[in-house]
Amino acid sequence: MDRRAFLRIGGFVVATPCVASLLAACGSDGDTTSAAAAAATDTKPAATTTGVADSAAATTATTTGARRELRKVNLGFIALTDAASVIMAKELGYFEEYGIDATILKQASWPALRDALLNGDIDGAHALYSMPFSVATGIGGPGTTDLKIAMILNNNGQAITLSSKYSEVGYGDLAKAKELLDSDDAPELAMTFPGGTHDLWLRYWLKATGADASKLAINPIPPPQMVQNMEVGNVRGYCVGEPWNAVAVTKGIGFTHLATQDLWLNHPEKALVVNAATASDTELVSDMVAAVLKASAWLDEPANRAAAADTLGLEAYVNAPPDDIRGRLTGVYDLGAELGEKDFAGDQMQFHRGGLTNFPRASYGYWALAQFQRLGLLAETPDYEQLCSEILLQDAYRVGAEKFGVAVPDDDMTPFEVKLDGVTFDPADVATEVARP
Repeated sequence: MDRRAFLRIGGFVVATPCVASLLAACGSDGDTTSAAAAAATDTKPAATTTGVADSAAATTATTTGARRELRKVNLGFIALTDAASVIMAKELGYFEEYGIDATILKQASWPALRDALLNGDIDGAHALYSMPFSVATGIGGPGTTDLKIAMILNNNGQAITLSSKYSEVGYGDLAKAKELLDSDDAPELAMTFPGGTHDLWLRYWLKATGADASKLAINPIPPPQMVQNMEVGNVRGYCVGEPWNAVAVTKGIGFTHLATQDLWLNHPEKALVVNAATASDTELVSDMVAAVLKASAWLDEPANRAAAADTLGLEAYVNAPPDDIRGRLTGVYDLGAELGEKDFAGDQMQFHRGGLTNFPRASYGYWALAQFQRLGLLAETPDYEQLCSEILLQDAYRVGAEKFGVAVPDDDMTPFEVKLDGVTFDPADVATEVARP
């Protein structure tokens, strides 16, 4: 596997690995823009702001043999396993198949990614699905609806990790967790972005335990820095995506107390988020959706996940041992602290599920907004319908799904159950959810 060089400029990492063996395994002839670029040079200059209008000409051979102009797009990501579908859409040549020359840019933190989207430094990104709603309501941004959700990238696959010193709390034991959280030795906690998914999973868990969350410190830390902060004792518990829960286990400093699929099975997690300029080009957005859908379906083939872990582990991407990525990507969790293994048997991180994963449902937006109120992040009642209408690019998703050839689920506002406390959320009755203790 070719570990290509990468270039750090202005806080970003420009990723240029070309995994020829992986492409060959998938039936590609390897004749892609990324392969040609990798053969020509070991590094690649930082991409300038494109916007969707500034698409300098680039051509490549398509799968039909015709030559076409590629539209240049800069896509950001955070070093997390669930960026896999965006990364693999690049590595497998799927963006090129849909006429897109995508540059994949690593971002330092969620706030940095948010700002890069809003400033137009990147056109789209692997992002927390609740980030656009957090930004729109002023919790985690300036109150604009300029961040739009084109599709959901994955379900499941996050976790709450606690310091190994608290191993007696065990896996998923809410009563023991409450005892710890209400004790004089209550841990300092961290999540990744105010109003982001990890913030919601952590606070939802706190509510479910019945602990007094007002006495607990909850601070934002970039995902790749979680383990280091636990190692030095700055935090003793956190909620983050993989592989940073698995890495804590490998290092012997933490254990998995709860996987988010045991909080809400098949919950939405990351999304393909674009800015307003990109969203104005429905054809481009639908082509990005189609390319990522193809990568998502590829990732949900169990045989492909081991190979994907090797690619994701590269320094330009997640920069973590592939084995730490592979275990949880394939569904078998070493919980750490001598708690043994837990096999999620198909309920681990999922990227496609025949299209059930990817549709950006309005009910997901309603749930996040309801939690903002219920968990004390938002004092006033927002306009749920208007925010979802402005943020969700459902029409562009439908076009992209048609291009790829997958059905769109007909459950946009269907109630669903949240597993941890057995509560059914009805998006037609958000007041009941907001009023829950």
